[in-house]
Amino acid sequence: MSEHASSYVPSTGFEKWLDRRLPIIRLAHDSFVAFPTPKNLNYWYTFGGILAFCLVTQIITGVVLAMHYTPSIEEAFPSVERIMRDVSFGWLIRYIHANGASMFFLAVYIHMLRGLYYGSYKEPREVLWILGCLIFLLMIATAFLGYMLPWGQMSYHGANVITGLFGAIPLVGDAIKTWLLGGPAIGNQTLQRFFSLHYLLPFMIAGVVMLHIWALHVPGNNNPTGVEVKDVKKDTVPFHPYYTVKDGFAIVVFMILFSAFVFYMPNALGHADNYIQANPLVTPAHIVPEWYLLPFYAILRAITFDLGPIDAKLLGVIAMFGSIAVLFLLPWLDTSKVKSLRYRPTARYFFYGFLACALGLSWCGAKNPDDALPYMKITPDQLIVSYTDAEGAFIEETFSEYDEAKALMVEQGLSGEPDVQKGLAVRFIHLAQFLTLYYFAYFLIILPLLGLMERPKEEPDSIEKAISNIGAGRVAAPAE
Repeated sequence: MSEHASSYVPSTGFEKWLDRRLPIIRLAHDSFVAFPTPKNLNYWYTFGGILAFCLVTQIITGVVLAMHYTPSIEEAFPSVERIMRDVSFGWLIRYIHANGASMFFLAVYIHMLRGLYYGSYKEPREVLWILGCLIFLLMIATAFLGYMLPWGQMSYHGANVITGLFGAIPLVGDAIKTWLLGGPAIGNQTLQRFFSLHYLLPFMIAGVVMLHIWALHVPGNNNPTGVEVKDVKKDTVPFHPYYTVKDGFAIVVFMILFSAFVFYMPNALGHADNYIQANPLVTPAHIVPEWYLLPFYAILRAITFDLGPIDAKLLGVIAMFGSIAVLFLLPWLDTSKVKSLRYRPTARYFFYGFLACALGLSWCGAKNPDDALPYMKITPDQLIVSYTDAEGAFIEETFSEYDEAKALMVEQGLSGEPDVQKGLAVRFIHLAQFLTLYYFAYFLIILPLLGLMERPKEEPDSIEKAISNIGAGRVAAPAE
């Protein structure tokens, strides 16, 4: 695909002069206009363009916000309020930036799931996939750093929890934590370096995106059949106008969704506690990250046991980072020669299981791990009231109703609240542990074994033949 001849013809004297010295117009023409693209790309393939739109939006709004933001523990929260109230259209720019992060992650998750479904990580696109995973990792780092900048309650305490995890690393953990914080605890120096890194990383993401696009243009696009292009004239069409129009339409639809959040529910994806200025002396009842990091947070909390000399905290950190690291190894873990799950029915069912697993981990990450799952209580919780009677005997009574337990405490002159004895139940921590097990099993066990044991359906000989067969009604389109 990368060896197709250039069709660019300079039309003006300036273009001819520039083309001999810096053929940037030729590069753009060959990459985004005349580039041969498989005929059968569906709308799942438009999320690359959507992600480019999200990245540009985040960089532009972020630069504008940085002009008015003050990275100081005394001024950070007031400066955000000043942006919202006093800066012309500051509320709009901030809401676009805040909701843009969620839209960015929504698009990147769909983009990655599409790559998983159609096997876009397989040979010869391994480097393309690895660069995509690197972009994802940089996005997570950028989002984490940006979450602290409003200096709200969730910003401060969330950053305290996450940076504290690095202290669990043997030998070098405390040094890494001190280096991240710029001192023994979160303070001005922490906010300033987080702000600097949050400003820098999007430009690093843009650089890796360019490498990602370069790596895409070497082997060319994958497609829903997973069959490589055999005849450029029969299997492909120019990127413009066929896919510029398709991508443009998808971006407009995506912008409508984006606008709905910005203008009608701008705080729906955030946390109310972040509108309270950070107070180190008051900890929120339930510390949670933004929704797009909940699966990894659930994996971190799911590890509650020691494994030999590795304690639970360190094991949780290893599992959380391992859940991202395993994505980098995916091209070599999936042993099947067939790319697309269209022709791998058994693998398709396990993929749906993986999708349900990811959604389940998000649910668990948002909940208190000790809470019982709905309708999964085996025995109810009991309230316990303990006291000593007039004869000096120790009495312990259990109640199912709070009012009854409280009435006895008042009668006995006891203060405080009744003790709670948790009943038997399937709790969110149990579900998170099961889903974490499936997450790693999917990549490390299921995909390698399926590649060796599964009998896939017969693939079409070419992209053009697959399209013509479906169009003529001779072969039904495979189930998605």
